[in-house]
Amino acid sequence: MKGPTIDPLDHPQLIPLLRAAREEAGSLRHPHVGAEHLLLALTRHPLAPTKEWERRHLAPAAVRNAVLNGVRKGANTPSDPATLPVTSRARKALASAARADHPGPESLLAALGQERHGIVARVLRTSANEPQAGRPVGPRGRPGPLPTTAPTPPGGQRAENGGSSDGEPSRWLALRAAPLLAIPGSLVAVWTHQSPLLVFVLSAVAIVPVAGYMGEATEHLAARTGPTMGGFLNATFGNAAELIIGIAALRAGLVELVKASVIGSILGNLLLILGLSLLAAGANRPVLRFNRTAAGMSAAMMTLAVMGLAFPALFHALHPGAAAAERHLSEGVALILALTYILSLVFSLKTHRRLFGGGGHAEGLGGWSVAKSVAVLASATAVIAVESELLVHAVEPMSASVGLATGFVGLIVIPLVGNAAEHATAVLAARKGQMDLALNIAMGSSTQIALFVTPVLVFVGIALGQGMNLAFAPFEVLTLGLATVVVAIITLDGESHWFEGVQLLAVYAMIAVAVFFI
Repeated sequence: MKGPTIDPLDHPQLIPLLRAAREEAGSLRHPHVGAEHLLLALTRHPLAPTKEWERRHLAPAAVRNAVLNGVRKGANTPSDPATLPVTSRARKALASAARADHPGPESLLAALGQERHGIVARVLRTSANEPQAGRPVGPRGRPGPLPTTAPTPPGGQRAENGGSSDGEPSRWLALRAAPLLAIPGSLVAVWTHQSPLLVFVLSAVAIVPVAGYMGEATEHLAARTGPTMGGFLNATFGNAAELIIGIAALRAGLVELVKASVIGSILGNLLLILGLSLLAAGANRPVLRFNRTAAGMSAAMMTLAVMGLAFPALFHALHPGAAAAERHLSEGVALILALTYILSLVFSLKTHRRLFGGGGHAEGLGGWSVAKSVAVLASATAVIAVESELLVHAVEPMSASVGLATGFVGLIVIPLVGNAAEHATAVLAARKGQMDLALNIAMGSSTQIALFVTPVLVFVGIALGQGMNLAFAPFEVLTLGLATVVVAIITLDGESHWFEGVQLLAVYAMIAVAVFFI
């Protein structure tokens, strides 16, 4: 039996969807509700049309990103989104859904699938071939204050056969696994007392793919646990590789190396990853658009982090002999930064999730089981811990043998090792037009390192009896502050282009040159 012949706008099963669509239109400052707003509402509906998504091989979050990247924000915010008029195309889709045997999200998505023109038709035709970007995030998909999407590992969306829905060729899988041979290679190099340079290179190469698998396992685990727990997992394991390398360096007493690697990781995410992403995305798009609310919050959080690092540095300059007071000041600031980060997760994952465009996470076809995800995560953590020890102990002799300053290795080389998989994910997402995802990876990871990883390393230093504090060198604090200002200027308007990516890369290159000669 067909649904009752009533106004589709008043159909009881469709009213919640229409209300959500009006909210979507209001958040985009649009004066009406169109088919694209109905599609956006479906990507976040509690009773998601799971069967219809799967039948069409679509990831809701990828669909959402594609729609948001394809529409412009309006100029004026509607005074009351609940009264926004409905376009004829949207009314037609609602009427078709109302006539179905079981009106609701499934029938509405099926009705929208009949579109032949416009952004909805384009998105539903192409999103099946895009990698999913669905769980809440943060940086590497992990949440920092930007937990709206998670990065797809460099292989793309998983399919049931373990490959990718993009038709990922087997040679790419082999290429991705090839660096894993560096794991036994690094162990053999240590046992046979090979040169520190060889040990360093093999350990660095080994960490790169393992960090990628760690991020992938976290993504699958987060997809199984829901947004809140997924956000917590991402916050915990998001920058685990950098954290493990930092702990290994602290165990070896290389405090200055740890400080340099922290600043280097933040700069690499802010300037290198974001710059490459803008360059990749802008190669075939004149204007790039992304969530300005998320960008603004990240810029504010990074400014807070810079202030947190500046106060101990200023205290050290004014009171160079007050080591005990300096240590206590660093501990207090680290605690404040960590608490602020935790509250930022509550804000962006729970109380104000709508501001960031986040919705339900996409659980792709063929997702890993919890047991497999945990096993991969545990194995990857153990491997990175071992390789980090080898890497750290090879740093000083390797630096001496090739004539590189330890500061350059810490600020430039080690961050590239820990973030390599993340770099590839962000650039791949940007190339496919998913600028919100790329921005989340770059800026969200930076805030997580500054407000979560750094405080953790301070407290780990206390536990290990090492003098880890937040009194960073003036050059490091200054470069971080300038990088934050440059990124804020570029991102706060919610639009960008490829040349701004070139500008970010130029800033990063100048910093690298300066560090090389310091």
